[in-house]
Amino acid sequence: MTEPLLAHATERGRMYSRSVTSDPLVPSITTVISQAQSSSLDGWFGYMAASALAQDPRLASSLGNPSEMRAVIKDASKAAERYRDDAARRGTRVHYYCEQVALRDLGRSHRLDEARTDLAQHGEDAFAARFDEWWDLYQVKPIAPEITVWNSELGYAGTLDLVATIAGRLCVVDFKTRATDRDGMVKPLDEKVVMQLVAGMKAQESLVDPHAGTWEPWKYGEDPVLLGVAIGQTEVRAHRANPDVLKEHWFKFCALRRAWEAGSNAAGAGRPLLTVPPPPRAAVGVAATNRLESSTGSGSAGRPPEEGNRDYAPQGGVPGHSMEG
Repeated sequence: MTEPLLAHATERGRMYSRSVTSDPLVPSITTVISQAQSSSLDGWFGYMAASALAQDPRLASSLGNPSEMRAVIKDASKAAERYRDDAARRGTRVHYYCEQVALRDLGRSHRLDEARTDLAQHGEDAFAARFDEWWDLYQVKPIAPEITVWNSELGYAGTLDLVATIAGRLCVVDFKTRATDRDGMVKPLDEKVVMQLVAGMKAQESLVDPHAGTWEPWKYGEDPVLLGVAIGQTEVRAHRANPDVLKEHWFKFCALRRAWEAGSNAAGAGRPLLTVPPPPRAAVGVAATNRLESSTGSGSAGRPPEEGNRDYAPQGGVPGHSMEG
C-alpha cells in the first residue's frame, strides 16, 4: 500500500479529505473492511513470540540471569509486530515499483530504476522480476495508476492500484504482496479483496487535483473486470472477482460502513461505564426497616404468620395442612 496525499491516519482509522487543506471526512475502503476482523490473532501472536524466543541466540546464556532473560522475552513479545511492520514496508516498496512500471508505459515521469534498486537492496528483487513477467505476459495497458476515488452517497474513499485494459477489457486491479508457501507457490488472496474491488467500482468521483480539491465523475465503473493480483517472489497470480457474488459483497461493505459509523459514534459519545458507589448507610437502614415492616404487616393485619397465611406450616409440617392431620 502506498501513502495517498489525501489519506490521513486518525483515531477513527485511515480517513480521506477532499483536498490537502481540508479535514478528513470519510473512512478509507480498507478502514471500512477492517470492521470485519472477527477472528482472534492471539494464537498467531503467541506462536510468533514463542518462535522468536526459541531462535534467540541469547536464550541459553540468559538462563539464570533475570535481567537478561527479561530483555530476551521483551524482544520476543514484539515479534508479531515486527513481522507485520516489515510486511507492510515490503508491500509499500512493491506497490511503488508497480506504479512506476505503469507510469513508464504511460510516458509519464517515473522513478523505475530507483524503485528497482530499493527492492534489490532489501533482497526483494524477485518480486519485481515476477511482476515484469506477469505484466508482459498479460499485455497490460495502463490507464490510471494509483487513482483516488470517492463515494459521497455512502461516505468512503480509497486509492485504487491500477485501472488498465487487458485483452481489450477494462480492468480495476488491486495488487497484493504475498509470501511464498512451502511448495514455492504464492499464498492465496484473502477473499475480502472482493469487497475492496467492488467498493472501488462503485465510486462516484475520481481525484483530478489534490491541491485544488477538484474531482470529476468516475469514468471506469461500468462493468469492469475486477482483478486481485497476488505478487510473490516465485510467481504472480491473477484472480477475477466472481461477477455473480458482487452484489452480496457490496451489501456486506455497506453494512460494515454503517458498523464503522456506529462504532465511531459510540466511541465519541462518552464513557460507556460509570462507577456506582454504595448507598449511604442511613438509606440502607431505612430500606431494611421498610422491608421488615412490609414482611410482618402485609396480608396479616399484625397477626402471627400462621394465622394470616393458610400456606404457612410449622417446622416439619406440610404447607396447607395441620400437624394433627
